[in-house]
Amino acid sequence: MVLYGPPASGKDTVTAALTELSRRYAQFARLKVGTGKSAGYRMGTAEQLRALESAGDVVYANARYGNTYVIDRPGLDAAFAAGVPVVHLGQVDGIGALLDGYLANWSVVLLWCPREVTEQRSAGRGDSDTAARLVAWDATREDLDAHPGRAWDLTVDTTEATAQEAARLIDQLLAQRAGATSA
Repeated sequence: MVLYGPPASGKDTVTAALTELSRRYAQFARLKVGTGKSAGYRMGTAEQLRALESAGDVVYANARYGNTYVIDRPGLDAAFAAGVPVVHLGQVDGIGALLDGYLANWSVVLLWCPREVTEQRSAGRGDSDTAARLVAWDATREDLDAHPGRAWDLTVDTTEATAQEAARLIDQLLAQRAGATSA
């Protein structure tokens, strides 16, 4: 499961609602090389990143907020062994890299909110880098505009749907897709 969207669109909140709905869901903890918030990440070193790169185990990496965020093959293997990983992404190129670079039955959900909502939510949760998150929101909008043909399995406006409603819709989507592949 991939949740794509700008900062503060609800990726963490919807993931929490998914895990409340079923213990089979768990947020994929990307490897983070850098500083700052460590909750929800596997903190790593530049040496670990180089080792993953040399082994061909980096599925996707991006730099943002002065850090490097990595989706790695060993991490995905472990996440799939435990259940249904929920991967958070903010770049369309990351979705393509993940879908092409790691064979799985991926569903891709666009979580959306307007820029002013990102600003309000970021400030409301006490982010010290709201300005950087707004720059990232702008980059997400540009990314979407640059990939107009990107098809989403589901789109949820998180200003209109609660996290629990979004989680139910996502769970229904996965159930439908699982039923279609087993038929």
